[in-house]
Amino acid sequence: MTSSPSRRAGRIGTALAAAAVAVLALSACSGSSTPAASGSGSGASADYGDISVQYSWIKNEEFAGEYYAYDEGFYDEAGFGTVTGIAGPDTGVAKLLSGTVQFALSDAASVGAAVAEQDAPLKIIGTTFQKNPFTVLSLQSGGNIKTPKDLIGKKIGVQDSNASVFAALLKANDIDASQVTIVPVDFDPTPLINGEVDGFMAYLTNEAITVEMEGYPVTNLAYADNGLPYVAEAFATTDQYLAEHRDLVKAFLTAEIKGWTKTFTEPLDDTVAKVVDHYNQSAAAGDLTFGDLDKAKVKAGLEAQAKLISTEETEKNGLFTISDDLKAQTLASLKASGWTLDADKLFDTSIIDEIYAENPDLVKYRP
Repeated sequence: MTSSPSRRAGRIGTALAAAAVAVLALSACSGSSTPAASGSGSGASADYGDISVQYSWIKNEEFAGEYYAYDEGFYDEAGFGTVTGIAGPDTGVAKLLSGTVQFALSDAASVGAAVAEQDAPLKIIGTTFQKNPFTVLSLQSGGNIKTPKDLIGKKIGVQDSNASVFAALLKANDIDASQVTIVPVDFDPTPLINGEVDGFMAYLTNEAITVEMEGYPVTNLAYADNGLPYVAEAFATTDQYLAEHRDLVKAFLTAEIKGWTKTFTEPLDDTVAKVVDHYNQSAAAGDLTFGDLDKAKVKAGLEAQAKLISTEETEKNGLFTISDDLKAQTLASLKASGWTLDADKLFDTSIIDEIYAENPDLVKYRP
């Protein structure tokens, strides 16, 4: 089986609190992972030097837009020297606070928990996924978990890094943790197939597809449809970095928008090939990987995540935008999970708005 693991949203604890102390030491520095876009580019109007970006997951199709930004020279054109994409899994929260990275692709639960519990100076400045891709995956011939109440009395495989996210789902649906048996699992959904668990923490764009492609009809309890419709694969940075490097942040997000636009305008098979190439580069560099990528699975994943990235809202407002309604839904999700925040405490999407105001030629795509 091609392993396509689940996530991610890590627990917020003493390590986070310690990292918060280091936030004053933020500076633009590169990491140690590959690939990197080298050369500032002769057409660049600024020289922003080197930055590092923490990816939430291994270098698979979830970062296709970043691969286009590398290969098409969009980072170069924006004025960057080296943009280092660091493979996950990692929420990026602690690394942002310590200054190890300048940006992270994370999710509203991870960032929101840090802000609410530790008063971490973080902001979500845009989002790739407009819709939460988390799901509790089950087999139709097994647990067949269709509603939150179906979780009661079941064995659910939950990865350690996903413990807080699963707890949020239970809390949002008034289910006491004692009513569910949580089974520690790794990222491979084999325990679900083998009947060791009734349900399995997963991504709609990933394990749900993997298991179905293995020939098992599945049922998905999508978080977005069951109390937690928050943004995910969201761009986050620190308040200080945003304040001190506003032009750089704008240049970075513009390059990202151009990269992700390519995923909707280039032939799908070309994007699949690009994803596989970057995954293989990551594997060669020694990053955490899970065997060879299945091209059919990559293609299905790209098609599934396109529905989460490019929506009616992004068709109207542009990729990465977060409408007031989506912010409200996200904050309501976090509140149901026990974290109460105001929009201006968690979000600063003013730069995305400026980008589209200043660049009307940036077309808004939907597949």
